[in-house]
Amino acid sequence: MHPPLAILRQRADFLRAASARRQGTPGFLLQARPRKPEEPVAADMIRVGFTCSKKVGNAVARNRAKRRLREIARLILPQAGRPGWDYVLVGRPEATATRDFALMLDDLTRALASVHSDQPRKPRPEGEAPRGRRRGKS
Repeated sequence: MHPPLAILRQRADFLRAASARRQGTPGFLLQARPRKPEEPVAADMIRVGFTCSKKVGNAVARNRAKRRLREIARLILPQAGRPGWDYVLVGRPEATATRDFALMLDDLTRALASVHSDQPRKPRPEGEAPRGRRRGKS
């Protein structure tokens, strides 16, 4: 029997997932974190959230992208997800709504395998700055 899926709704849950493990794919970004034992959620449950920023497009485009993310999560997470984990799927501009659905299913399967692998991440070389723009800085 597959573990039950629950939907993340609280902003704090999304923020905790955003600061945990992540794996990018061509169609979306996967954020994942194991829940702590003291959290008041059933340990055998998989929780999943979906988000798309305005960069994805207008409300129609964002909703279409989230519908696709919900469907791939419904199909893949019960088999490939781990109980006691939270997952957030973040839509990508011009990719989530248009990428071939079979490729998105493969993307999620590979992203979950990567997130759950116990291989340590490569440390950043000494003196190298983090990639990307930091909030609050110009």
